[in-house]
Amino acid sequence: MRKPSPFARRATPVLPASLAIAALAVGCGGDDEGEEPLVVSAASSLETAFTEYADEAGIDAKQSFAGSDELAAQIRQGVTPDVYAAADASLPYELHAEGLVSEPVIFAANTLAIGVPEDSEIRSIGDLAEPGVKIAIGAPSVPVGSYTREVIGRLPGPEAEAILDNVRTQEPEVAGIVGKLTQRAVDAGFVYATDVVAAEDAGLRAIRLPASLQPGVAYGAAVVDGAENPEGAREFIEGLLEGDGAEALKRAGFLPPP
Repeated sequence: MRKPSPFARRATPVLPASLAIAALAVGCGGDDEGEEPLVVSAASSLETAFTEYADEAGIDAKQSFAGSDELAAQIRQGVTPDVYAAADASLPYELHAEGLVSEPVIFAANTLAIGVPEDSEIRSIGDLAEPGVKIAIGAPSVPVGSYTREVIGRLPGPEAEAILDNVRTQEPEVAGIVGKLTQRAVDAGFVYATDVVAAEDAGLRAIRLPASLQPGVAYGAAVVDGAENPEGAREFIEGLLEGDGAEALKRAGFLPPP
C-alpha cells in the first residue's frame, strides 16, 4: 500500500454536471443560502460517523452510502460527487491514477471483527468451522470481503476450507452483513468493529480477531475531479483529520490513520 501524501490544495475546475447518485441521504445543513450542498459518496461503514459529522459541523451535505467498489464504479461512469471516501486505500489510489480524483488522504483505520448475536455460543473464529454454522461475508470486490478473505487465508487449510463451506451469503456492502445478523438470518458475519458498535442496540456483539490474523484496514478519501464544490470537499476531508470529523470518527470507534 502506498503511503498517503499530504493533502494537496490544488485547484480543481468546476464543471456543470448532473449527479445521478441514487438514494441520497440529506444531512442537516448550514444557513447560508445559495451555496452548493456538499455531495459525499462514502463507504457504508462510515454512515454513522459522517452523518454525525455533517450534523455537528452544520454542513449542508447530501450523502450516499454504499459499497466502496460500487461508488468507485459510479465515478468511472461519470458521476461526480464532491467527496469519495472508501473503506480501503487502493480504490481511491486507482481512481487517482486514472485522473478521476485528487491525491487521496488516509483519514482513519478500523479493525475487522466477527459479529454475532449477544446470546450466541460462538466465542472464537475457530467456532465458525463447526458444521451447520451460517456465515455472512462481503463479496470479493468490496473491501470488507477482501479483508475477510485475507483473514481466512491466514488460517490452517482445513479450518479455512470449513469456514468457507459455511458461508451462506456474500453481500455487496457491509450493511448487508449487519442486516443479515440483526435479522438472525445468519449466525455470524465478518464486519468492521465499528459496525458492531453502531448495532449494539440491535443485540450484536463483536468477537475480536487475533492480532496475527488482523488485516490493515485504512480508509481513504479524495476530491472528485469535476466536483461542483471542490473547496467544500477539501474542507470536509481536512475535518476528518482534525476537527469535528475526526471527533465523530473517534466516537464511532474508528482508529487514527496509520
